[in-house]
Amino acid sequence: MLGQATGPFEAVIGLEVHLQLKTRTKIFCGCPADPFGAPPNSQVCPVCLGLPGALPVVNEEALDLGLMLALALGAQIPDRLLFHRKNYFYPDLPKNYQISQYTLPLGQGGALPLGGRRVRIKRLHLEEDAGKSLHLEDRTLLDLNRAGSPLIELVTEPDLKSPEEARLFLQRIQALAQTLGVSEASPEEGKMRADVNVSLRRSGEALGTKVEIKNLNSFKSVQRALEYEIRRQTEILRRGERVKQATMGFEEGSGKTYPMRTKEEEADYRYFPEPDLPPVPIREERLLAVKARMPELPWAKEARYLALGLKAQDAEALAYAPAFSRFLDRALALGLVSPTTLANWLLADVAGLLNERGLTLEETRLTPENLSRLLALFERGEITSRVAKALLPEVLEGADPEALVRARGLGVVADEEALKGLVEEALSALPEAARSVQEGKLKAMDALLGYVMRKTRGQAQPEVVRRLLKEALGVG
Repeated sequence: MLGQATGPFEAVIGLEVHLQLKTRTKIFCGCPADPFGAPPNSQVCPVCLGLPGALPVVNEEALDLGLMLALALGAQIPDRLLFHRKNYFYPDLPKNYQISQYTLPLGQGGALPLGGRRVRIKRLHLEEDAGKSLHLEDRTLLDLNRAGSPLIELVTEPDLKSPEEARLFLQRIQALAQTLGVSEASPEEGKMRADVNVSLRRSGEALGTKVEIKNLNSFKSVQRALEYEIRRQTEILRRGERVKQATMGFEEGSGKTYPMRTKEEEADYRYFPEPDLPPVPIREERLLAVKARMPELPWAKEARYLALGLKAQDAEALAYAPAFSRFLDRALALGLVSPTTLANWLLADVAGLLNERGLTLEETRLTPENLSRLLALFERGEITSRVAKALLPEVLEGADPEALVRARGLGVVADEEALKGLVEEALSALPEAARSVQEGKLKAMDALLGYVMRKTRGQAQPEVVRRLLKEALGVG
């Protein structure tokens, strides 16, 4: 069994992230770009099948979405794009080459903020996707619906230091892509995939031999594959042997990497300019139009939430959860509830209910208006926290919070004379707890408080009841 520790070695990790762009049609033809759920080989045409005489035409929306991501990351945009043919044989690549980019990619440089530092981006480029292979016991089936779907490939510099950092980086890229609306970035649908490059070295030394792990389709897989590969390479180096450069796969069941083939070099792909696509100029007016479409970026949201008084952890969590941040911003615009109350309830109570029911926020009937009205009742002291939590599941399903409170008589019991009567009743019903409190065992107060809260169906303010109990018992 491979050991856990890396000893004197440190990991150096780079990522190659593939995002399927959110366009209606494929990158070089008019076929639907989203094949998810369609019958096999039903969304194809002569262009994406690579038939003789079929000519590609660049999808302008794919280009704009790619530019938006490049601009968000601060990449340098060239004055023109050039497409290249990347030659390699694979059964689900109909043309036996992929139209990609080489010398003039969509963007170069830039960075993504991560944990107080910046992970550098090497390049971003547009390319077409391949098809999909389904391997059975005695044969392989091909579905070419995905062939020609628009991808943006993002390549990082080797700036990541651990499997956990790699996973967090991917989550941040997913949040950015979803915030911008350039990609659904859903790994479960194959719309976000990652290859990882990892090498080990002693601190301060040159980079070690790089191993690539291909086609990882979940954040958890990325982390597990890196953890295993780091342990594997550590054992090799400890034995005084050399790590061989290779392309590896990852087996989910065993949690191990395995060799697929020796690693290709750039020369193996025999890049040359795509003869059927002329250079595409990138003019300033186009970049200005793309910038005008860009929403607030997650790191800007995080800074804004911090300025509103949210805790750092909450500001970060909300800023990088696009659905929650959109919901929060709409609720904040209403001005009915404090930002901290909204944030606390979204991240704790609402998120807890969603996890319990296996739903996303968009799959519920919860609106910013209804949640704000429910929480406003709580903040004004008209209902207790307990009542608000009890009503939340129904508000999640579209119920009017104020109507629920009126119909069920759930408003706060604020009559102190009535509460004093219940306090006396609690002291008579629980004399041992009352004596314990008077003897300085204040924990026994909870039993008395619980008695009164049950009698009021959770509608009394706990702090008022606690004060009345202390007064009746003569304790500070």
